Amino acid sequence: MSPAGAGVIAPVPAWRRTVGVVSALTCAAATVGSVQLLTGTFAPPVSDLEALGLESWALPALWLAGTVAVPCAATAVLAWRRSRRMGAASVAAGSLLLVELAVQLPFVGLDPLQGVMAVVAGSLVCLGWSSARRAQDQ
Repeated sequence: MSPAGAGVIAPVPAWRRTVGVVSALTCAAATVGSVQLLTGTFAPPVSDLEALGLESWALPALWLAGTVAVPCAATAVLAWRRSRRMGAASVAAGSLLLVELAVQLPFVGLDPLQGVMAVVAGSLVCLGWSSARRAQDQ
């Protein structure tokens, strides 16, 4: 005999859906940005990297993919799977996005998109922290 409610999937809370959608969209944007840097499409001038001794945007493209696209993809998957680890992943993804924004400021300067992405990062951190606390209470 199965327990009451077995096989019934609980509705996904709006905050979890929000984290999943925001993470997936951020992953997509970071992936597109990485490809653009690798191909030189809509990329800043390479002269912006002279202070680092780099001659192409390949390393920054891989950095963007590794610090933003991959963590956000993992967070989106964990949100979709309703994992208890989603909160910690969301905090990590948002924190890494903030690091990415801080690292790029000296090289590309201020841009309104950075402000938007800072709000996204802060949202991921706050929602993830709240989710992690809820997971601990259960």
